[in-house]
Amino acid sequence: MLVNGRKMDFENITILMLLQNLNLDINKVVVEVNLEIVSKENYPDYILNGEDKVEIISFVGGG
Repeated sequence: MLVNGRKMDFENITILMLLQNLNLDINKVVVEVNLEIVSKENYPDYILNGEDKVEIISFVGGG
């Protein structure tokens, strides 16, 4: 699968598991799979496959 344009090899992984693997805070990101935003409630059950294109957008605070 492609994650933010980089090829990654994961099998049978949920969005939640991917975020944990990448050390990302579920509350500070939005995940898009194949051009569709996935709601946070679905992260634990949404299984990604090898053909998916995943974009993870992080929120960064500033002043």
